[in-house]
Amino acid sequence: MDKKILVNCDNRATRVAILEAGKLVELYIERPLEQRIVGNLYKGIVANVLPGMQAAFVDIGLEKNAFLYVDDVYTDNDEKLPPSRSAIDKLLKVREEVIVQVVKEPSGTKGARITGQITLPGRYLVLVPGADYIGVSRRIESTVEKERLRRIAGKMCPPEMGLIVRTVAEGADEEALSQDLQFLMQLWHLVLNRFQQKTAPAILYQDLALTCRIARDLFVEDFNSFLVDNEHEYEKVCEILDCFSPQPQLKRKVSYYRDDEPIFERYGVEKELEKALQGQVWLKSGGYLVFDEAEALTVVDVNTGRYIGRRNLADTILKTNLEAAEEIARQIRLRDIGGIIIIDFIDMTIEDHRQKVLSKLNESIKQDRTKTYVLGLTSLGLVEMTRKKVRQDLAEVLLQHCPYCNGSGRVLTALAASTRIERELKKTLQKAPREAVLVEMHHEVASIIIGTGGGNLKKMEEELGKHIFIRGSEDTHIEQYRIIAAGALSKIEKLALPVSMGEVMELFIEGPHSSFPENGIARLHGYVVNVAGAGEKAGQVVRAEITEVCRTFARAIPIAAEKKRKRRSWSGLGRRSKKTAQGGVAKRQ
Repeated sequence: MDKKILVNCDNRATRVAILEAGKLVELYIERPLEQRIVGNLYKGIVANVLPGMQAAFVDIGLEKNAFLYVDDVYTDNDEKLPPSRSAIDKLLKVREEVIVQVVKEPSGTKGARITGQITLPGRYLVLVPGADYIGVSRRIESTVEKERLRRIAGKMCPPEMGLIVRTVAEGADEEALSQDLQFLMQLWHLVLNRFQQKTAPAILYQDLALTCRIARDLFVEDFNSFLVDNEHEYEKVCEILDCFSPQPQLKRKVSYYRDDEPIFERYGVEKELEKALQGQVWLKSGGYLVFDEAEALTVVDVNTGRYIGRRNLADTILKTNLEAAEEIARQIRLRDIGGIIIIDFIDMTIEDHRQKVLSKLNESIKQDRTKTYVLGLTSLGLVEMTRKKVRQDLAEVLLQHCPYCNGSGRVLTALAASTRIERELKKTLQKAPREAVLVEMHHEVASIIIGTGGGNLKKMEEELGKHIFIRGSEDTHIEQYRIIAAGALSKIEKLALPVSMGEVMELFIEGPHSSFPENGIARLHGYVVNVAGAGEKAGQVVRAEITEVCRTFARAIPIAAEKKRKRRSWSGLGRRSKKTAQGGVAKRQ
């Protein structure tokens, strides 16, 4: 399989894309002002201990205190093991200083998740201070290779330390592992010295920047290329590989991308990103997926869409579900969706088909480095999955909640908005001493508040004893309004009326007048213009002259007929001139 790592850098962000067989499967983004904190070590100070939750909140110097669960507390007792059955108030005291590591980024209203069980990652090994075990990555499939690596790690492991052999260590020799361990031990002693010297809260160790972290953790032999479009970042990647990987063939795969076409556009990453931010994803067959994400639950619905199949319904459903299973696994990785995932495949009555779809889903998620479990089909035919949430998903990184609907995806209808705005407007204007006001709001809301023939607005003016001018605007949010000006009637009237007597303008006819269908209705920012004789010109633009101006509407008469007559005479003259010229030429020939 063709696998690539693409790095795009500018002054706003560093973005890393992982491509498999030409498709985007993972995206990492790091901004200078929003540094990643997972993996960082801190000297924290216990702020609160909550026995009822068996947890503590620790101040590590961030905006919100970090959350520490009892199973993640590390103590210097004889066992040196996670005290999972101990009471939190016996393990930690308020104002106590602790060394902790961030395992989950802050998200929404939640602070960071931390642990007292420290892990320091290198290229081939992960050092676990205070532990007493040797682990080997489950992604290494060869049993012989696992035993070889376990034997080497066990021989070199320091006392009271644990080691985890990483996936990239497959095939590495003992010398490479030994050098990696030596680097990690030096790093751990540096962290301990800083813990003694610094005052809590303080950072003790910060993990590598994104590009270097990708080179250290992900870049292995099965990648075909590593392309970087920034010279400085390219040099850093080469330095990291010199330090962590003695394999020269890896460094030869790293290239500095110099083409004029942006790297993400060259490989189609930008288009894939746009699709990943949408709720609907189309499949090649014509079916489609719908992603609906909540706080801790994501629902994926599979639909046949335009795909009608060739043989029978069961085969059509199977083909769509198999294609959907593969695409869902890719989208989950790309969107970095965590928590509970429910997949509503199209109902399958054949058991063999159900098992094929489950097998395809399990096979597709094997490429995912994040812990993911498929729990099987429920009695309702839904597939349940869980995926560990470590960082913000793609939507949280690139999108924000709508400031108007607060993330609900819905706003008030024009009628409901007009009722609320009218009520608020009355409260505001009752206190205002001015004679007249000019109010701007969405043009649909303005039409409702003004009412047919200005009847609603007249009632409001009589009730408040003020002159109210309303201006409609397409740019104003449907639930909002603003008072533009207030003062004397003559002053506000000049500001409010969008037309003047004798003015000639082009007006779009929305439809016929409700009471006089022979006339047409046009609107200027919610202001009604009654165009005589234009009732049959709905959807057309009519040139008209304003003949009467009132506060809520104006009257106009079309002048298109006169214009048309002039255009016809000029065009006829043109044709006659052309014929004459042609005749003359013919005569001369």
